[in-house]
Amino acid sequence: MKILVINAGSSSLKYQLIDITDESVKAKGLCERIGIDGSVLTHKVPGKEDYVCEAPMPTHKQAIEMVLEALVDKDHGVVTNVDEITAIGHRVLHGGIKFTESSLVDDKVKEVIKECFPLGPLHNPANLMGIEACQAAMPGKPNVAVFDTTFGMGMEPYAYMYGIDPKYYEKYSIRRYGFHGTSHMFVSAETIKYAKLPEGNQRVIVCHLGNGSSISASIGGKCVDTSMGLTPLEGLIMGTRSGDVDPAVVQTIANGEGLTVDEVLNILNKKSGVLAMSGVSSDFRDLGAAAAEGNERAKLALDAFKHRVVKYIGAYAAVMNGVDAISFTGGIGENDVTTRGDIINRLGYLGIIPDPEKANIRGKKAELTTPESKVRVFCLPTNEELAIARETVRVAGLA
Repeated sequence: MKILVINAGSSSLKYQLIDITDESVKAKGLCERIGIDGSVLTHKVPGKEDYVCEAPMPTHKQAIEMVLEALVDKDHGVVTNVDEITAIGHRVLHGGIKFTESSLVDDKVKEVIKECFPLGPLHNPANLMGIEACQAAMPGKPNVAVFDTTFGMGMEPYAYMYGIDPKYYEKYSIRRYGFHGTSHMFVSAETIKYAKLPEGNQRVIVCHLGNGSSISASIGGKCVDTSMGLTPLEGLIMGTRSGDVDPAVVQTIANGEGLTVDEVLNILNKKSGVLAMSGVSSDFRDLGAAAAEGNERAKLALDAFKHRVVKYIGAYAAVMNGVDAISFTGGIGENDVTTRGDIINRLGYLGIIPDPEKANIRGKKAELTTPESKVRVFCLPTNEELAIARETVRVAGLA
């Protein structure tokens, strides 16, 4: 059984074809510059040379058609025809308050995705275009929407409600949603399984650290709290996002610089974070190199990032009245051993004892603490595409 996983952006489309019987990736690729001159498809099959095709893709429909042509091509394809694709799973950013779990796509689901355009203006319209393109290219096949907000919908009202009049929740669905939800769902479940945590209330903190970063707390796989909020702007300091700021910062900058609220939010989303703090880059590898050369602003940016991560871990350990395991995932969490190590070394109060022989592990599943450690810490690569494929099989009733 083969599941096609689609992650559609405004001008791009990532895909993977996964054989769910052994969870292997048969092919994956990327369509770039959709609707822009110079559109290109890069198609990768394990054991074969990459196939690159430059051709016009005025819409996502043409992009999907090119993906299907690549998948069935006699030279670089992996299936004989489209009938071998059982179902399609789609990453959808926002499901608002109406969807608490992944859903089989129908007209109602598409309407809710459309209603959430204001909550996810860059992603939701593209996600819907990807769904409709697949429906047009492969009529009759089940499509499943896997919402990035689903994991955070497990929170209790006291965790997701803001300290504002509830009428704003009722009118505009303003609440904490949390993002990177598919990653947090996958890694928290994998942590429980890999660590062989006893049945019951397994308390897990997942640190998804990358250019966009977030932290979640879960008990028995159910989300208790998560650092991102109404939008991905809240929480940790990130590559270009400010993370938590006093709301009055928006007013102060707007009044002082003669800017609108929208313009200030654009600054906080795209021109802040470690990029602005360092004046060097939003790439943590560049920051590490600059800090090593004595750049004080780069060092400050890294220290501020690590401070915020440590603070959230401490808060979530308190919220859950303890923690059994902490997993690091994402580009930084899996590969930046210096940043990850500095964070772990600040968690000694939890009884964490790092294993020095495991400190340099990158990009693979491993325990990073000694057997004597009271809280176990892991490097656990995320796999959002596999999580979407699994959800697609479950929701479409294909298991």
